Amino acid sequence: MVRESESGTPIQPVYGPEALAGWDPAERLGEPGKYPFTRGVYPSMYTGRPWTMRQYAGFGTAGESNARYRQLIAHGTTGLSVAFDLPTQMGHDSDAVVAHGEVGKVGVAIDSVDDMRVLFDGIPLDQVSTSMTINAPAALLLLMYQLVGEEQGVAAGQLTGTVQNDVLKEYIARGTYIFPPKPSLRLTADIFKYCGAEIPKWNTISISGYHMAEAGASPAQEIAFTLADGIEYVRTAVAAGMDVDDFAPRLSFFFVARTTILEEVAKFRAARRIWARVMRDEFGAKNPKSLMLRFHTQTAGVQLTAQQPEVNLVRVAVQGLAAVLGGTQSLHTNSFDEALALPTDKSARLALRTQQVLAYETDVTATVDPFAGSYVVETLTDDVEGAAVELMRRVEELGGAVGAIEHGFQKGEIERSAYCIAQETDSGERVVVGVNRFRLDAEEPYEPLRVDPTIEAQQAERLARLRAERDQKAVDSALGALREAAEGTDNVLYPMKDALRARGTVGEVCGALREVWGTYVPTDAF
Repeated sequence: MVRESESGTPIQPVYGPEALAGWDPAERLGEPGKYPFTRGVYPSMYTGRPWTMRQYAGFGTAGESNARYRQLIAHGTTGLSVAFDLPTQMGHDSDAVVAHGEVGKVGVAIDSVDDMRVLFDGIPLDQVSTSMTINAPAALLLLMYQLVGEEQGVAAGQLTGTVQNDVLKEYIARGTYIFPPKPSLRLTADIFKYCGAEIPKWNTISISGYHMAEAGASPAQEIAFTLADGIEYVRTAVAAGMDVDDFAPRLSFFFVARTTILEEVAKFRAARRIWARVMRDEFGAKNPKSLMLRFHTQTAGVQLTAQQPEVNLVRVAVQGLAAVLGGTQSLHTNSFDEALALPTDKSARLALRTQQVLAYETDVTATVDPFAGSYVVETLTDDVEGAAVELMRRVEELGGAVGAIEHGFQKGEIERSAYCIAQETDSGERVVVGVNRFRLDAEEPYEPLRVDPTIEAQQAERLARLRAERDQKAVDSALGALREAAEGTDNVLYPMKDALRARGTVGEVCGALREVWGTYVPTDAF
């Protein structure tokens, strides 16, 4: 029986030279660091230096998360990655009624610049690269980060990092949207312009397929829908009057790494090739950096199991290897206990050690693109590319990423894929070790990390104190200027920064934009 890949194409038991008959290496491969970047975006890749080792962390209060960041840096993390709680992601203050029960649970609670100051206390922002997983209110968190940098005496030109800022995927797979698509895209374009003028080294967006994959997308769907979103963002920026080569070099992407090593390597290579071609042929980009698909990878949280959680250490190592062999620029490895609770200090350290073993104890960093010319990987790369391009064509027929979202196309395709995975797992056709095969009669006890239940009250007290101490007239004036900019065409980030500097809160700033732009309500197609 011929096995199928995750994307639905057949994987033959044996591949030979005939698999690449008529195949032009110069056209399909090129050289590392050159168009079409199949073999990697830099000539030397990891032979020069390893990927950036990020660890995604954030929980409870800003003080607790700050302690975890300091530990990770001490253990060798080279880049921070901030997780925010749901109220922050949805633009609500911790004392809002809708935030009850969610404060500090899946990430750190950030209500104002006061919290951001605590979050990075003692961490020099000119020496670390910080990624922030935040989308609809991305501009707010970026500006608060800049304000804290200013307080540290760090010029904006020295700040390096990434803000996810990918709201389109929220309408497709995740749901933490605030505003309708059009004003959300306008806000994205404003961030591009602001960073181009004020924070030039900052990566202004991390266009994410990770959450689509976690929702059930196949590898081909993951890169197809992610690149389609990327095309929409580029079109938005160009329509706003920006030159493609002025902002495209700061675009970045975010993908998952599954346990299916060969197809994952093929996926990453295919994504680079597609993006380079789109940027050159559709948008006429001239700067080679505009053609480079640079990406961060996170190992697949959805593949972690609560049963026999130590087995997740093996899964994460395999997934991390797939990301490295695929040429990622930075990597987060999940902790083995994340299917049960927030990672403990020990499990977070083990996750980082996994990357360090890959970087320093294996030979995968000794040569660039080790799988180049492999009969099976080159065939799979072509297969994934072909499937992804066909899906991107269907998105275009529906009017591009936003039009397809309005038709529910991407969401529907992903849901069908997720349903097939569930069916295969339930039937045993898809083996999940410890879940439907190789089970234990009884699981060993495990003591999870628990979030302090008093955090919500603590944040509410901080907010009450902030509102009593601040200059309310200055806040009201800045929020009024923000509403005026949102009603017109001025860049909203400048008055937004003034409001945050005056200690306006996340809920207040997002509330001012809600008054002008409204909130998004999913259509029946969803």
